[in-house]
Amino acid sequence: MSNVVRILGIDPGLRNMGWGVIDTEGSRLSFVACGSIHPAQDAPLSERLRQLHVQLAAIIEAHRPDEAAVEETFVNRDPQGTLKLGQARGIALVVPALAGLTVAEYSANLVKKTVTGTGHAEKQQIGMMLKVLLPRSNATSPDAADALAVAVTHAQHRASAALAARLGLKTA
Repeated sequence: MSNVVRILGIDPGLRNMGWGVIDTEGSRLSFVACGSIHPAQDAPLSERLRQLHVQLAAIIEAHRPDEAAVEETFVNRDPQGTLKLGQARGIALVVPALAGLTVAEYSANLVKKTVTGTGHAEKQQIGMMLKVLLPRSNATSPDAADALAVAVTHAQHRASAALAARLGLKTA
């Protein structure tokens, strides 16, 4: 009987939605796959959201994760941009939920702190640490690397996240 848990990490975005899949067994992490979804930029918003939904569902079907984790979005000063990003984040949350997965959410600072040791790490630092934690990873975009970092964060915090969910508490 295997204790391997497959985790899908998602970095929400309307232009580029990063995704990464890892396996975890105890404290051991193994890279499975990663990439980015790029909906047609000239398409209407509804079509881009549909494309994100369809492609994320296909990734879930192909890799069959046991759990999912999504990075909480950073709220910026542009209300329109924040709203659109929130819609992409909704897709990132609902598609795994529709597939029957539990979905955890983590702040960007917690993801950075978990992977690099500091909550204000640069993307380059995250990429370098992922090469240490997941030597076989092949993230070719910052979005895919961020998604792998979200999956690693979930692997490290999943027990406390599950307990908080059972108790109805918000984590991170």
